[in-house]
Amino acid sequence: MPERISLNLQHVIVRPIEPQEESKFQELMQLHHYLGALPKIGNTIWYVATIDSEWLGLLSFSASALKCGVRDRWIGWGHRLQYDRLHLIANNSRFLILPACHYQNLASKILSLCRRRIQKDWQVRFGFPLLMIETFVDPSRFIGTIYRAANWQLVGKTKGYQRTQNGYSNTRQTAKLVFVQPLQRNSLQLLSGSPLPQHYVTGVPRMKLTAEQMRSLPGFFKGIGDPRRAQGKKHPVNVVLAIAAGAVLCGMRGYKAISDWAQTLSPKARERLGCYYSHRKESVPSESTIRNVLIRIAPVELDQALQLWNAQFAGIDESLAIDGKTMRNAVDDTGRQIHIMGVVGHQSKQSYTQKKSEH
Repeated sequence: MPERISLNLQHVIVRPIEPQEESKFQELMQLHHYLGALPKIGNTIWYVATIDSEWLGLLSFSASALKCGVRDRWIGWGHRLQYDRLHLIANNSRFLILPACHYQNLASKILSLCRRRIQKDWQVRFGFPLLMIETFVDPSRFIGTIYRAANWQLVGKTKGYQRTQNGYSNTRQTAKLVFVQPLQRNSLQLLSGSPLPQHYVTGVPRMKLTAEQMRSLPGFFKGIGDPRRAQGKKHPVNVVLAIAAGAVLCGMRGYKAISDWAQTLSPKARERLGCYYSHRKESVPSESTIRNVLIRIAPVELDQALQLWNAQFAGIDESLAIDGKTMRNAVDDTGRQIHIMGVVGHQSKQSYTQKKSEH
């Protein structure tokens, strides 16, 4: 569609959509965007560009892509840092200029206005700022002209595999152009460096397990005795512990969260962790099974197994933090207070060991 010329871009405003406007936003996106409307994915903000209350364009910024080789290499982060810091990147998953509003330079103006305010908007809504925004452009339809005009950087192409419910597709689709835009001068240093300033941290530390790490986990728990009765045991104790350990490493806390993580494992991930094969697929232990094993297992044996795993896979840590805490209302029979000393890796955020002392 040819661009119209007469529009004072200085009067264009970009703002987040109000709750009562969400249905209109989705209707217009479904009607006019070639990919249709998109539900909210993780942390999401929908924007509208207006002039004198007239809607000109719509944008959606949502959760970043879990995997993108060219982006990850450009940032320069390792496997663990990547998974723990994806929340600091947002994906421009939709951008639509409404049919009657194709004015010259409008699209790049809207992107520029979004860039100026999205860090603050993200901080207010989700409790932490963004460091970078990304988008994927289908080269069979577009060449990314508006992103280039708004000073986004082309870092390469995807491999063409699409994310599916069970992981990634086996066949390649059209490789997408990958554009990124850091939101401050030290964005790359923060994304790839350690430790991450507390201002950017959200939730518990988490990592993304590699295939090698998944396959290795059950072996570290093979020497641990099974406290359960012999009958009815479908899942070996070392597999249950491997799944629980993997879930915690990926940021899960609590029996339900561990169970939910296990249920979302792809068939390949279940196979790597040694899950029980039943009804033509690998099944995972239930929440009750995970709970029953964890509350009955010998803590010392579990701690030793985890330390051995850390010794092999925690080489990312260049320095360690040692911290001690006094347990409130924890006094032994002789009246001495109990203290816990912990050693945590700066880079991986993993606990290497915890020791109890009494004073």
